[in-house]
Amino acid sequence: MHFTDLHNQNTPLLLANVWDAASAVVAEKTGFQATGTSSAAMAAMLGYEDGQGMTFEELYYIVSRIKAVSHLPLSVDLEAGFSNSAQVIAGHIKRLAQLGVVGVNLEDSRVMNGVRQLEDAAAFAHKLNAIRDALVNTSDKLFLNIRTDTYLLNHKHALQETLKRGALYQAAGADGLFVPCLTSENDIKVITGAITLPLNVMCMPGLPAFDRLKDAGVRRISMGNFIHAAIQSELENVMGAIHSQQTFAGVFNS
Repeated sequence: MHFTDLHNQNTPLLLANVWDAASAVVAEKTGFQATGTSSAAMAAMLGYEDGQGMTFEELYYIVSRIKAVSHLPLSVDLEAGFSNSAQVIAGHIKRLAQLGVVGVNLEDSRVMNGVRQLEDAAAFAHKLNAIRDALVNTSDKLFLNIRTDTYLLNHKHALQETLKRGALYQAAGADGLFVPCLTSENDIKVITGAITLPLNVMCMPGLPAFDRLKDAGVRRISMGNFIHAAIQSELENVMGAIHSQQTFAGVFNS
């Protein structure tokens, strides 16, 4: 099944967010239909802060290793594109497509001097349209999942701003709309009723159960970096126990 078609199943596409080759192997082994990279988890693995702290070349290498060990469709979190130029961003996407990547996430916010800020909606839509135009020969192979950070950044009028941005991005060539930190069933229903793009929500405390998300019109569910964070927390517990107890017993008795 084509990656785009996975967004039109009877149930939402549950995307396994991975950060390296090993996690991608586990995602395939446990039966997920598709994977997507988590930029925050990848950045943490490399010792960077999230928000394009790593370079595109570092991301590209990790993606190449994931593709070498997994046959699942892979979407790549490209953050803000690792450039301000639509042509450079399109070039990054084309290189990923050559690896066999089937989609990318692009977000409408940037981290500037340690602070994440929304880009102007019209300017971002214009850039997105230029990126789509530059991908004319590969657009049928790539799913452009466009992330808006209206809820993540606690915009004063998050719902209204999301509807505005969703309409602009759809007209500019988006294939999907990703709204991290969106948990309100009512808001989800309003968005899916107004925007025909497949809606992607993310693991969050208070996120409704998957069957309720389906009924609200959600088409894709992501994990973000929360699985990686949980594993890191467990790693810290194990390492701390070894150091404090001066034994490896806990490693084998868990």
